[in-house]
Amino acid sequence: MKKKNFLLGLGLTFSLLLTSQGPVLAAQPVQETTSRIVQNIQALDQGKWAPKNYEAIQALIDQYGIKNPSYNPEKKPYVIFDWDNTSIMHDTEEALFVYQINNLAFKMTPEEFAKVLRANVPAGAFSAQYKNADGKTITLEAIASDIESDYKYLYDHYKGFKGENSLEDIVKTDEFQDFRSKMLFLYEAIIGTHGSKVGYPWVLQFFTNMTTQEVQKLAEASNDYSLGDAIRKVTWTSPTSLAGNAGVVTATHITGIRLTPEIANLMNTFRSNGIDVYVVSASMEEVVEVFATNPKYGYNLPKENVIGMRLETNSDGKIIPKYKQNWFITVNHGKTEVIQSEIAKKRGYGPLFIAGDSDGDYEMMTEFPDTKLVLIINRVKDGNIGKAAARATETANNKQPKFILQGRDENTGMWIPSESTIRLGKSEPELLKK
Repeated sequence: MKKKNFLLGLGLTFSLLLTSQGPVLAAQPVQETTSRIVQNIQALDQGKWAPKNYEAIQALIDQYGIKNPSYNPEKKPYVIFDWDNTSIMHDTEEALFVYQINNLAFKMTPEEFAKVLRANVPAGAFSAQYKNADGKTITLEAIASDIESDYKYLYDHYKGFKGENSLEDIVKTDEFQDFRSKMLFLYEAIIGTHGSKVGYPWVLQFFTNMTTQEVQKLAEASNDYSLGDAIRKVTWTSPTSLAGNAGVVTATHITGIRLTPEIANLMNTFRSNGIDVYVVSASMEEVVEVFATNPKYGYNLPKENVIGMRLETNSDGKIIPKYKQNWFITVNHGKTEVIQSEIAKKRGYGPLFIAGDSDGDYEMMTEFPDTKLVLIINRVKDGNIGKAAARATETANNKQPKFILQGRDENTGMWIPSESTIRLGKSEPELLKK
């Protein structure tokens, strides 16, 4: 290594040339060799980027990547991506939750399941918008007791647990229809009433008694199913025959996940240009790893560059319903904290670029002074992310904007070359929440 560095210090590299006397070393300027390397660096595909966004990101890559003569490989820039609804269309964790419900993919006894249902969720009534068909507000205990009863029936009768009925038969029962409607309703009520810091860790606890390998196998099956499923709104209503303590409830979710080729290409382009890529997600770390690292999906991230929520495991390597001690809740300011702790503190500087789509990403988008560019996937939202989107539109004509807004067609899951988005069920593009 010392000899190599000495030769490079002379400003020369050497190659073998054949002469009549045999091979000899011929000096070549380092600048020429570097030039050839730079010519082979991957450039960003135009894809369906809004034109100004494409220009802004390619300029960022050119300025801070290995094309820049002052690029220092010992101090590589790095970038941060959110995962759900940023790197893909829709939410891998929520799709997996629905997949678990539809396939009864649980490994808990009724007693264990009952504890997980209530774990770390404040008791009492949910917010006023979470009412049953009779217009009455619902408490945690009322709906949890109904779900507990449903799960006990399914546990006793479905052969995937200890019963005799196939999944095809069990899903026809009122108990299953009640179970899935009230499970989804409960998740939405927890998020809507107590926020994502309560709801996001809660949903992970249904992996209790699974190993990481089992969770990832389930996640891959869910991903592949959702990638082939249509994008549509699906409504589940619990049967009147099992009104129970909570009454009849209705819950709606959107099916279908889509890859985002432009993001996959951007990640690969960053890496090709000497810029490290990280994902920081509010989903479970091991679940996002499946999508982000498996070559068949095209994102090609190293496992160690995926950061998300974590649960504790027991001595047998099985998940227990307890959030990882002293680990960050990776949403809102928790994303900033985990980036500071796990990346910025070790490197001595913050991220060059950040991409996100929601209020949960706003803090990391705005709390690092080193960040030069922020990409917002336009979901036509209000709140803090709506404020950031408005700022992106106000500064769209700046030579070096800090925020840029990228649109997509939610009916297809594909991007469109515009800052505006076509929302699901609509045909006209929208720029900002009105």
